[in-house]
Amino acid sequence: MHGTLAKLQIEPEVRDRPSREMAEEAVRTLIRWAGEDPEREGLAETPARVTRAYAEWFGGYGQDPSEILQRTFEEVGGYDDIVVLRDIPFESCCEHHMAAIRGTVSVGYLPRDRVVGISKLARVVDAFARRLQVQERLTAQIADTIDEVLKPRGVGVIVKATHGCMATRGVRKHGVSMVTSRMLGAFRDDPAARQEFLAAVA
Repeated sequence: MHGTLAKLQIEPEVRDRPSREMAEEAVRTLIRWAGEDPEREGLAETPARVTRAYAEWFGGYGQDPSEILQRTFEEVGGYDDIVVLRDIPFESCCEHHMAAIRGTVSVGYLPRDRVVGISKLARVVDAFARRLQVQERLTAQIADTIDEVLKPRGVGVIVKATHGCMATRGVRKHGVSMVTSRMLGAFRDDPAARQEFLAAVA
């Protein structure tokens, strides 16, 4: 692992990671802080449910996105034109307020001499989305990982998402979506290739 990818993949080391029991107690504290009784029948199992949900929602920390892309195929009949996977749904969590981020990712690349199974692209999206995120970093991580591992002639990633921290608190603006993009290689340098990608995901 080297270069940009190495910087992207290294997550802050969690020292003295709390036990599941400690995490459940933290949830009970939040329930009490909200003004409720964590021992009430309807809430008694909530701490356990929340920790199980967090294990799923943040499962991306246990995945190596670069490893997902290792298996590739060279027997593609000489195909070297654009490959696009459009509107991959994802759910993530804002690192500022721990509110939901929901949207879609469109990924395109120009293969050099090998392609990857399309399900692997969706898995890379999930591996990065299932972490505490900001949309700009999510976009860059997906694009840079594909570029570093597959070494294609070009990579394009467009993310469109709504943010719960904007819809449910603060300015409370519903229906607002944020769009971020990252273009590398031919998609950055060649206007025709860039336009082909943008037309494919429109």
